[in-house]
Amino acid sequence: MSGQSEWLFLDSLIMPERENITSILKRRIMVIDGAMGTMIQRHPLEEADFRGERFKDHSHPLKGNNDLLSITRPDIIKDIHRQYFEAGADIAETNTFSGTRIAQADYHLEDIIYDLNYQSARIAREVADEMTAKEPHKPRFVAGAMGPTNKTASLSPDVSNPGYRAITFDQLREAFKEQARGLMDGGVDILLLETIIDTLNAKAALFALQELFDETGKSLPIMVSGTITDASGRTLSGQTTEAFLVSVAHVPLLSIGLNCALGAKALRPYLQVLNEQAPFFVSAYPNAGLPNEFGQYDQSAEEMGEQIKEFLEEGLVNMVGGCCGTTPDHIKVIADLAAKYKPRVIGVGKDESIVNSR
Repeated sequence: MSGQSEWLFLDSLIMPERENITSILKRRIMVIDGAMGTMIQRHPLEEADFRGERFKDHSHPLKGNNDLLSITRPDIIKDIHRQYFEAGADIAETNTFSGTRIAQADYHLEDIIYDLNYQSARIAREVADEMTAKEPHKPRFVAGAMGPTNKTASLSPDVSNPGYRAITFDQLREAFKEQARGLMDGGVDILLLETIIDTLNAKAALFALQELFDETGKSLPIMVSGTITDASGRTLSGQTTEAFLVSVAHVPLLSIGLNCALGAKALRPYLQVLNEQAPFFVSAYPNAGLPNEFGQYDQSAEEMGEQIKEFLEEGLVNMVGGCCGTTPDHIKVIADLAAKYKPRVIGVGKDESIVNSR
C-alpha cells in the first residue's frame, strides 16, 4: 500500500462517511434551528455594521438588511449558528431569507446575490463541519433558506387593479435559480423553500431548482414549508393545506411542512392533514406563539415545548424546530423532547392517491 493510499485508508477509519439525511429521518426526529432575526436583534447593530468596509460608500441605507451581515459581520452569524447547534439543532438554515435580487432590490443590491448566498452557505457549512467533527455521532446539516420574496405571482398589490402582477413567473424562476446556485456552490446539503404564502412563487422556485440540477448535473434534497396565515386555515393566496400539498407533490420532495405565522397550538390541525396525506417527510417550525402589541414574542421555551409535545405524541412530524421569536433556549427544549419520541411514519393511504394524481 502506498503512503497516500495508506493515509486515505486511515482517514476512512477515523472519519466515516456521514449518514444520509433520509436514513436519519427514518429512525429519529431531526431538529431544525430557530429564528435568525430574533437572535440578530439581540445585537445593538448600527448602519456601519451593515455597511462594513465593502459597502461603506453604498448610496442607499442598509440597516435592517440582515442577510447582508453574512458578508459584513460574519462573526455574528457564525455565533448564532453555533448557539443553535449547541442547543441540539441538527439542521441550520442559512441567513438568506431575503437572498434574491427581488428582495434585495429594496436596498439596490441586486448585483451581490451570488456572493451573498455563497458566503452565507460557507459560514453555516464551516460551523456545521466544526460541530460534526466534535460529535461525529450527530452530523450537522445546512439548509439553504429561500424565502417567499416580497412580490407574489398570484396576488395583486393594487386593490384597485386585481389583475395586476408586480412579478412574473419567469422573473421569479430566474431569481430563485440565481440564489440556489450560490447556495449550492457554498456547500449546503438541502434547499429549503420556506414561509410560502403564494404557491405559484414556490412552483417557480421548484422549476428553477430542477433546471439548475439539470444544468449542473448535481441535485440536492428539497424541503418545502408553507405558511397558514390565519384561522381560516389557508395560505395568503387562498389554498388549504391539502391543496398546497397537491400543488407541489409533483416534485419528489424530501419533506413538506409548515412554518411561521402561527404558534404550535394553532398549527396542529394542519399538520394532521399533512400527516394523513403527505407522501414525504413532514416538518414543522412554528413561531413562539403570537406577537404581542409591540410585535414581540412572549411564549417561553417551556410553554412552546408543551405544545410541540403534542406533535410528537401524535407522531405528526419528522423534523421540528422554531420560527419567529424562538431562541436556542426554545430549541434546546424541543431537541430534548424530540429525542424521546419516534418519528412520523409515512402512510400508505391517501398519500398514494396524491402521488398518482400528478
